[in-house]
Amino acid sequence: MVKILKENNTLSLLHNDSVIYRIAEGEPFFYIGIGDTDYKMSRGSFKISESFRHRAVVVAKRIELIDGVATIYGNTGHVTITCERDRFKFSPYGFRKYNRMLVRIPAVRDESVYGGGENFTEFNLRGKRVNVWVAEHINGAQISKKLVKQVVGIRNSTVKQPLDRYETYYAQPTFISERKFYYHSLTTARTVFDFGYRNEWHMVKTDEIAPFYIGFGESFEALLENLSEVVGRQPELPDWVYGGQILGVQGGTRTMLEKLATARKAGIPVCGLWIQDWEGRRVTAVGKQLYWNWEWDRELYPGLDKEIVRLNAEGVKVLGYINPFLAVEKALYKEASAKGYCVKNAAGEDYYVTITTFPAAMIDLTNPAAYAWMKEIIKKNMIDFGLSGWMADFGEYLPTDCVLYSGENPELVHNTWPARWAQLNREAVEESGKLGEIMFFTRAGFSATPKYSTMMWCGDNHVDFSIDFGLPSVIPAMLNLSCCGFGLSHSDIGGYTSFFNLKRSEELYMRWCEMNAFTPLMRGHEGLNPDINAQFDASDTVLAHGAKMTALHMALAPYLKRLVEENAQRGIPAIRPLFFYYDEAQAYEEAYEYLLGRDILVAPVLRQGAQTRTVYLPQDKWIHLESGREYGGGTVEVPAPLGEIPVFVRKEAQEVRQLLSAGC
Repeated sequence: MVKILKENNTLSLLHNDSVIYRIAEGEPFFYIGIGDTDYKMSRGSFKISESFRHRAVVVAKRIELIDGVATIYGNTGHVTITCERDRFKFSPYGFRKYNRMLVRIPAVRDESVYGGGENFTEFNLRGKRVNVWVAEHINGAQISKKLVKQVVGIRNSTVKQPLDRYETYYAQPTFISERKFYYHSLTTARTVFDFGYRNEWHMVKTDEIAPFYIGFGESFEALLENLSEVVGRQPELPDWVYGGQILGVQGGTRTMLEKLATARKAGIPVCGLWIQDWEGRRVTAVGKQLYWNWEWDRELYPGLDKEIVRLNAEGVKVLGYINPFLAVEKALYKEASAKGYCVKNAAGEDYYVTITTFPAAMIDLTNPAAYAWMKEIIKKNMIDFGLSGWMADFGEYLPTDCVLYSGENPELVHNTWPARWAQLNREAVEESGKLGEIMFFTRAGFSATPKYSTMMWCGDNHVDFSIDFGLPSVIPAMLNLSCCGFGLSHSDIGGYTSFFNLKRSEELYMRWCEMNAFTPLMRGHEGLNPDINAQFDASDTVLAHGAKMTALHMALAPYLKRLVEENAQRGIPAIRPLFFYYDEAQAYEEAYEYLLGRDILVAPVLRQGAQTRTVYLPQDKWIHLESGREYGGGTVEVPAPLGEIPVFVRKEAQEVRQLLSAGC
């Protein structure tokens, strides 16, 4: 429980009768300022520079506590503090001429903190500085340097750059602490977390004067339940997603059906066919990309409408693809442009954004008519057409120098764009009466995304074992999403980004398939350059491996359904950090193992050519899935040839062990 006490001129905030913050009249409370930020965007990646014109200290001149509401009066405004269910809400008022706020949150030495959105390279953020700004995670310059290094023989996949060199698709002004509290800001502006300030404070700077929460939990489950009450929760997934693997295929109706036949012959249970090029594709200098015109391409997919009906009757769903851009060469763009539905530049023209090698226009989601028009496209061209889901891609590219229909400041709208995009998709599904039948999955996100999206996927990972962009990066990304209140995530089997000498091997595909068997959703992707990538049907060995892993995933269906239900009802994520249940030093540092629910510990093989895996096991009784051997806590090395992912089940979870035994 939280409560507020005032004694004489001192205000105390308490959790379970322990003082967590104290402020007295005459003391500094927080800091405000006036600043300017310059954003330079190239293909969704941002260079950001900031300057301050004024800084000021807000001193608590007078403190009141009336009917449980505290008010701290400063020299230019005031802040109210209210108690909700195990959380405090801080609301600033009156600081109208200021656009910067700096809050200090008391810290303890070496305190572990997590979150900030979908962080791919770090899990424990202690000592780090985190820029909370939605952007394109795959930076072209970084890829170019990587390819050059590989050409000259430099292939160190374990090297990470400093955290500030990376961007992320999903940013959120949220973090949780090992002390079982969270911070969440209601700002939409850029936020910077500084977790390296002399072990005394967590410093939070927002480019807006905005309310924020500090909430608590008796356990990490309770903490996430509290946080998800604020940011929202995902609904339960349709039952059909548990019935096998969603094959990522493309290339036309005939190819789609041939791939399905190959999978079935190999014994791979298929619950869905994801055809991202249902609306057409273009071949560019970087690979096979899509024509962003959200209508069925009848030439590439003849008879698709009838095949969807037939496949549905066989228990196989068909999924598509959409994003908030429009191809400037196609009919939908011409209609949207004529109606004034696109984001504008300063000259009043449609703002073209270059994604890879081609420009595209953006639907203005602040324009109610444009919003409704795009929603009707999803309803008519996708839902009524018979698609059972889709990738709702992008959302990161809103320029800060654009002009919006609403007149809003794009600097304050930019971060919200992916959440607005998720909301549009969610409304289309709900208004069609299809929630619980249709699943869409998003790449980008911000604070409202957890309550609108139905599933996250971890973006366009490299098709390799590199720690910062490849297979290993998916694990801290999923864990950080969980710590921000988004409980359902997965990744493309085999990764996506591939060209030149960056190509997917059979080994990488199989290792990724092993990991995804132990996530809420099992879905493949052919990648940016399918012709140079090993696919699910690359060889008899790969096919047999895929059949085995998909069988394991299907065997877990009752367990996964319980986790998804728990996430929908209580906000407890399906993929959980080890420290959720084990108060051990190494559990707070472990970024490359995870718990699937309470009972399954997953330690994917992350090194090329590895035949063993060293695994940290928290203090408990664990049964190794492959050997059946019992282990206690500590560090162990287990065999891990291809096809044998190191997975451990708690001994007392007998029902879970029985499920997995049935799938082996």
